[in-house]
Amino acid sequence: MKIFMLIFFVGLYMFCLKCVHLLLMLMSLELIVVSLYLGLLNFLVFNMNEYYFLLVFLTMSVCESTLGLSILVSLIRSYGSDFFQIFNVLW
Repeated sequence: MKIFMLIFFVGLYMFCLKCVHLLLMLMSLELIVVSLYLGLLNFLVFNMNEYYFLLVFLTMSVCESTLGLSILVSLIRSYGSDFFQIFNVLW
């Protein structure tokens, strides 16, 4: 029942420690979003019988992942890699 909390903390751990590649950070953010979705699904469906907010949350998370992938593609086309050490703009 509390597996989504474990998935959330694993995603947070990956996000904090594996910050070398942008793709790894985006994947850990998606893991966090999926765990939040599972937690909301558990809470809203079984306690309040609400489905509309889950659809809105899923739509926003898809938009967030699309934006992250477009930023990743533009950075790879500009710099040739997704390492954070080569981005002079961030330092």
